Amino acid sequence: MCPTVWFYLAEIYRLQDGNHWVTLSMIADAMGVSLQAASRMVRRMAENGHIIHEPYQGVRLTEEGEKIALYMIRRHRILEAYMVSVMRFGWDEVHDMVELLERGVDERIIERMDEMAGFPKRCPHGEPIPTKDGIMPVVEDMPLAEWPEKTPAQVSRVKTHDPEKLRYLASVKLVPGQPVTVVARSPFNGPVHLEASGERLVLGNELASELYVERPASA
Repeated sequence: MCPTVWFYLAEIYRLQDGNHWVTLSMIADAMGVSLQAASRMVRRMAENGHIIHEPYQGVRLTEEGEKIALYMIRRHRILEAYMVSVMRFGWDEVHDMVELLERGVDERIIERMDEMAGFPKRCPHGEPIPTKDGIMPVVEDMPLAEWPEKTPAQVSRVKTHDPEKLRYLASVKLVPGQPVTVVARSPFNGPVHLEASGERLVLGNELASELYVERPASA
């Protein structure tokens, strides 16, 4: 069974994306716990050498902490990929289901799921799956809200687990691999006008900031 601290380490890794330091309040919000509970866990992780804690700044993973975090992220994303590609659950269902399942799943089962899912490189939401030796593949993408107009792109990953948002994106075919072109962008953080599957769509700035795109594979 995976210790609770390992789930904290995985969440800190995710929170480090774009942040030099991860604050206590960020950890508490992400884990759904009080500041006091998060503080106790931060002390424990620092004592174990899994994080560096700088008062008034936040925390960062050590090399050992990152190794555990990547192991946990790999397990989570393989489980999601298996549940969508083999068990046929929707991509809007699996995140919460996996959080309930993953604590007790034996590593041999994870590896068999990886094989049965076809050794996926990304989870259903487009996030890269770390390799068995703990290497996180580099993804060069950016939010759709920042992508230049009239420049071909394809959906790379979706940075939300909100079921309603995921169902909507699936209904308009804005899923990983889908070609898109930003036609126009309204000023002052207004909506983004785009073309996908031959249709014109309008996304609010918030959702367009959670939908990441990259250059098409053929470009």
